[in-house]
Amino acid sequence: MASLGQIIFWSMITIIIILVAVIVLIVSFGVSGRRSISVTTLTAAGNIGEDGILGCTFEPDVKLSNIEIRWAKAGVSGMVHEFKGGKDHLKDQDEMFKGRTAVFAEQVIGGNASLVLRNVQLSDAGAYRCSVTTSKGNAEAGLEYKTGAFSVPEVQVDYNSSMDALRCEAPRWFPQPVVLWTSHNNTRDNLSEVSHTSFKLNSENVTLKVVSVLHNITANATYTCVIKNDIAKATGDIKVTDSTVKKTVHLQLLNMNMASASLSPLALYWILLPLMYLMAL
Repeated sequence: MASLGQIIFWSMITIIIILVAVIVLIVSFGVSGRRSISVTTLTAAGNIGEDGILGCTFEPDVKLSNIEIRWAKAGVSGMVHEFKGGKDHLKDQDEMFKGRTAVFAEQVIGGNASLVLRNVQLSDAGAYRCSVTTSKGNAEAGLEYKTGAFSVPEVQVDYNSSMDALRCEAPRWFPQPVVLWTSHNNTRDNLSEVSHTSFKLNSENVTLKVVSVLHNITANATYTCVIKNDIAKATGDIKVTDSTVKKTVHLQLLNMNMASASLSPLALYWILLPLMYLMAL
């Protein structure tokens, strides 16, 4: 039978082991918490000649001074953009991005690290990394940025031809899209045999003006013109009656994919802002 001294001794050893285990767990949790945070990016598309947004969000920090954001591009030696201590640090910015980048400074405290890229160029396409450091830790996420041209079409009666023809015209597309006509009241999915599409190079020698004419239309039928490349898809619906012409248009960006280990509701809110901004262009 164990003596009172032995019982006290082993009790103390047990307590010490438990305390050490608790300390190890606390330290491990703290260290792991400082080493990793959640960063989310949105694979984006830029419209040549206009402003674009590369979406990135992170777990917010309570102090703006604790937040550092760095944007980099594969194959580019200098930085794309750096923000820390509540302001931009552009000393090491690559020449090709000078005067063309910004972050949403007033939204950084809420977890928005998205990058504004002004006057998007064809050469801006490529792989980007959004790196964020806060008092909680650091992490990074990548995105593939595509560049091209896309625009909403104008669908109307082609008065230059005849009243039985429709014209679908869009000012800027690149790469060259495909154009498809369909009829809601026609069992044929493809009306290419009664349509003619032409492409004209614009003055900057990159983007194309798209003009497509559909012949042999009938009254009171709804026709749809679809313009699509690997970046965007635009549709225009038109219905012509004896007294009215009803039209609707829609532009959709393709392959908008998110990359993240976890996505909080706040991160989802910030990630959707760039998408809404792009769709409003």
